[in-house]
Amino acid sequence: MASFVKEVLAHSGRLEKEDLGTRISRLTRQVEEIKGEVCSMISKKYSEFLPSMQSAQDLVTQVDKLSDDIDQLKARIESEVCRDLHVSTAEFTDLKQQLERDSVVLSLLKQLQQFSTAIEDYNCALAEKKYVSAAQRLEEAQKHLKLLKSRKCFDLKMLKSLSMELTIQKQNILYHLGEEWQKLIVWKFPPSKDTNNWESCLETELHLCTESLKEEKNPMPPISSVLLAFSILGELRAKLKSFGKMLLKYILRPLTSCPSLYAVIESQPSVVIFRFESVKTDLEHPSPSEVFTKIKLVLEVLKKQLLDLPLDAEQDNEKTPAILLAEMLGDLIWEDLSECLIKNCLVYSIPTNSSKLQQYEEVRVDVAQKGVCITPDSKISVPDLPSPGEDKKPDIQKVVRTQREEVGSLEPGNSLDRHSFSLPTCRISASVQKLMELAYQTLLEATTSSDQCAVQLFYSVRSIFHLFHDVVPTYHKENLQKLPQLAAIHHNNCMYIAHHLLTLGHQFTLRLAPVLCDGTSTFVDLVPGFRRLGTECFLAQMRAQKGELLERLSSARNFINMDDEENYSAASRAIRQVLHQLKRLGVVWQDVLPVNIYCKAMGTLLNTALSETIARITALEDISTEDGERLYCLCKTLMDEGPQVFAPLAEESKNKKYQEEVPVYVPKWMPFKELMMMLQANLQEITDRWADGKGPLAAAFSPSEVKALIRSLFQNTERRAAALAKIK
Repeated sequence: MASFVKEVLAHSGRLEKEDLGTRISRLTRQVEEIKGEVCSMISKKYSEFLPSMQSAQDLVTQVDKLSDDIDQLKARIESEVCRDLHVSTAEFTDLKQQLERDSVVLSLLKQLQQFSTAIEDYNCALAEKKYVSAAQRLEEAQKHLKLLKSRKCFDLKMLKSLSMELTIQKQNILYHLGEEWQKLIVWKFPPSKDTNNWESCLETELHLCTESLKEEKNPMPPISSVLLAFSILGELRAKLKSFGKMLLKYILRPLTSCPSLYAVIESQPSVVIFRFESVKTDLEHPSPSEVFTKIKLVLEVLKKQLLDLPLDAEQDNEKTPAILLAEMLGDLIWEDLSECLIKNCLVYSIPTNSSKLQQYEEVRVDVAQKGVCITPDSKISVPDLPSPGEDKKPDIQKVVRTQREEVGSLEPGNSLDRHSFSLPTCRISASVQKLMELAYQTLLEATTSSDQCAVQLFYSVRSIFHLFHDVVPTYHKENLQKLPQLAAIHHNNCMYIAHHLLTLGHQFTLRLAPVLCDGTSTFVDLVPGFRRLGTECFLAQMRAQKGELLERLSSARNFINMDDEENYSAASRAIRQVLHQLKRLGVVWQDVLPVNIYCKAMGTLLNTALSETIARITALEDISTEDGERLYCLCKTLMDEGPQVFAPLAEESKNKKYQEEVPVYVPKWMPFKELMMMLQANLQEITDRWADGKGPLAAAFSPSEVKALIRSLFQNTERRAAALAKIK
């Protein structure tokens, strides 16, 4: 009878449900017991430092067994709920929630286990001086502890013990890394350490240990391993900052201030040594070119030996931050180094009279940022393309014949200049020129490769340009906004790339794989994007410069009451600042931008200044005779010095005709001249230049503007009324 009842209850699911509840309750008790034992073990291990390795392994086994049991119960509960949902949904839901809570606790126990494992692996790696691996394991332990803290399910005292253990171990590895750093980078100083005395500098040395000697019992890790470990732990910047200060104080600063000192680099099998030697000289201060050469030598060796090192096998193929290291060190020392160069070297190279200006041009070139000068005759230096196969020769001959027919159809007097489709003379970045050469070389390689390889190479070239288009403006965004010269060079770079993309695919069409000869091997679709990229960047810079001009003119106090000395001084200062800004832009843009772009840009900015000046003066309600005289003087300053920004350079003498016609680029030039005339003219002269609406004054101003100026310049008399009546 009992067995019969048992079968009925089992069939109904009630007995199975009770059996599940019993098992889950038992599992819950076991989970809580294991949680208590784990917490006790962790507390003993990290707080009381008692050996508990065997018990930890037993707990791991128990946790794994419980995890399997919970997974099986989960599956059974899911199946029971789906089958008998109408019978006992609420009861099975309670059991499932209890099981989920147990699963959460168990997952946290696993995090504790992984934390402990990471610490154990860290200790092993640290003992073997595998610093990168040790740093990585320590970071893993940090992540596990962070997750445990976020759940807030464990005893706070135990978590504090784990945090303290992690802090101790981090300080431990940093101490060991610091010891290794002192062995790898060794400074030797004279007893006095007086960098102002050049004789003491001769006893200063820097030793960079590049690799360990095989006969050493305890070989040192390579510099790259130590640097990467510092990077993982977030301490690399602080370490490089300390090194940069030492480098600047004991090596770079002496080179910039003492003409007799020069750096000597000794390369030995396991170490590179920086030291000083002196040479007899009569110079009181070093020349800029010599200083730049000395510093460049030091930085190049430093980059090769310290900032651009290969990885070890132990680093798990992690990418070394070589470029990041160089940029980081540059950011840390550049400001102090540039100040040192200016105070100790450049300031003494400034000529004291005009006869030495020609010699100073060499210094200016050394200091200025290099750009490659592009002329209409410039060509990419790539080898000749290989001859096409016999099957493609008819196609090429057909293309050449068509081109000759098109050119031959032009009248003799209408023949195109050979530079009609050339890029105008300008300056671009050397790196962009190399980038374009790389594109040509890669496509050239594709012409001799298999079909599959050719396709990959072709689309690799497209990816190069996509990366440039997307990455460069974002990476250099701040500098492109702040530095006018860099914005101009970026504009030229984009136009240079777009210029080559127009024909880049066409040049290789008949020599690439057949799959690429169906019209898809083109780069023309990228041209609008690059043109837009360069244009938008330069227009943004123009808007910034316009804003600066308007801001400077806003300090002119609206040109009101020029008979007041303070007001006149403020207005005069504003005009001088505007001219200074235009001349400064002329210096950094004229040798970079194409002539026509330069003239349009400078004309637009000068036009902005003139337009704002005209608007402020015409808005005045009362202009006394003295005010008129002083306003005329201010306007004459703009009139005389403004066009100087269009003066052509010596190498631009053939373009002089484009730069002599200022009104072409400055629409407000003639209205500005008419305004100056009105500031000194009498009523008769004004009406004569109006000439019944047909004279130059009528072309410059509207009748209402001329009437307003007459009212502000002249008193209310019959003659003024008569003059106003003629302005229609």
